[in-house]
Amino acid sequence: MSTPSASIDAEPYTFELKPDQCALLIIDMQRDFLEPGGFGEMLGNDVSQLRRTIEPNKALLAAWRGAGLQVLHTREGHRPDLTDLPPAKKVRGKSEKTIGDPGPMGRILVRGEPGHDIIAELYPLPEEPVIDKPGKGAFFATDLHAILQNKGITQLVVTGVTTEVCVNTTVREANDRGYECLVPEDCVGSYFPEFQEMGLKMIKAQGGIFGWVTSSPAIVAAIA
Repeated sequence: MSTPSASIDAEPYTFELKPDQCALLIIDMQRDFLEPGGFGEMLGNDVSQLRRTIEPNKALLAAWRGAGLQVLHTREGHRPDLTDLPPAKKVRGKSEKTIGDPGPMGRILVRGEPGHDIIAELYPLPEEPVIDKPGKGAFFATDLHAILQNKGITQLVVTGVTTEVCVNTTVREANDRGYECLVPEDCVGSYFPEFQEMGLKMIKAQGGIFGWVTSSPAIVAAIA
């Protein structure tokens, strides 16, 4: 039996959620980005700006799982041999420590290292696909598009970090591939409050050029 569609109050206008065709895509909620003492904090960032998204994501994830809907997770990181790491990305920022170097939680942004993994609060269930991506967008050099097509997904609820980088890039990539994207503003975060604000404005500008913006309670109420 199909789940009936639901109208969600959103900007720039109402989003018509089709639960059977919609997946929750949680972007890069990784230890190195969110936990005190990780790579993000090592770079001088205030991780509390990202950690405020944990509880809203937990509530949304619990409701989504409870409704029996599709969940996917992503992690940004590279092969241990770094053969998928472009030199331009390796040297970006000219920091003392860069991707692949030993960091607070193992080698920085390397698959299989403790810091690369998803935080315990949102850890994937065995049946939930995890997309390991080498870039900012979740569609670049991954099988995400194939998975979504195989499951008949046409809509995405996109959460995670950071709003202006991996979330925004993924929403734009999804838009170009024909997916409708809904972003709950309390479930996405940036180290920089001004980027959080502008990142959301970019998504919903010009009549929703890349997608819709709402709140997680509105989504939870719609699928209850």
